[in-house]
Amino acid sequence: MKLLILFLLFIFTPSKKLTYLTNMTHLTYLALGDSYTIGEQVPAEENFPHQVTAMMKSDTIDFQLERIIATTGWTTDELEAGIIESNKTKPLLPAYDFVSLLIGVNNQYRGRSVDNYKIEFEELLKKAIHFAGNRPERVAVLSIPDWGVTPFAAGRDREQIAKEIDAYNAANKEISERYNIHYIYITPWTREAAADKSLLASDGLHPSGKEYKRWAEKIKVWMNSKI
Repeated sequence: MKLLILFLLFIFTPSKKLTYLTNMTHLTYLALGDSYTIGEQVPAEENFPHQVTAMMKSDTIDFQLERIIATTGWTTDELEAGIIESNKTKPLLPAYDFVSLLIGVNNQYRGRSVDNYKIEFEELLKKAIHFAGNRPERVAVLSIPDWGVTPFAAGRDREQIAKEIDAYNAANKEISERYNIHYIYITPWTREAAADKSLLASDGLHPSGKEYKRWAEKIKVWMNSKI
């Protein structure tokens, strides 16, 4: 009889683990971009999407980086094509809890016009909003870093690069604000790499994990404000 009572208590007593799981908040994240999003030249866990994910996970939050759609060298139109192709291979979710977008440096590097960038960036932003379940408040745009301060830009017109990056950022900021998107201006930080090489990866061009951490912390603050 005692064994039967103990058995029944074991079956009908709620599991602490089960209660823990049902109290968890499940959040998903989609990151769109180029080399700055995948973290060229740094381990995957040091790029900003993975650092954000690590920062957001907790005893009560199950935070998942569902996908990164980004490739080194991509321009706005190439990211557009990449999204379409990625969706064919593995359909994107109906709605992600958070979406980030960082794109444009390769448009500037290839000498494309800001006017062309505006058109293609706006279309990508519309897609990002759609992927966030048509919730613009769940989308963040990061400004384009200034690669002109890096050793890679030696022999180039650094001032001209800065002016062009500023023009591109003025464009993506204006469009982001028009759609009520959270805008994270990280460009000034990237310019600190002129004097602090620890902010750069081994290729002397892309950010280091240390630099990405600063971006991730900004994104984390924004995400926490929306939970």
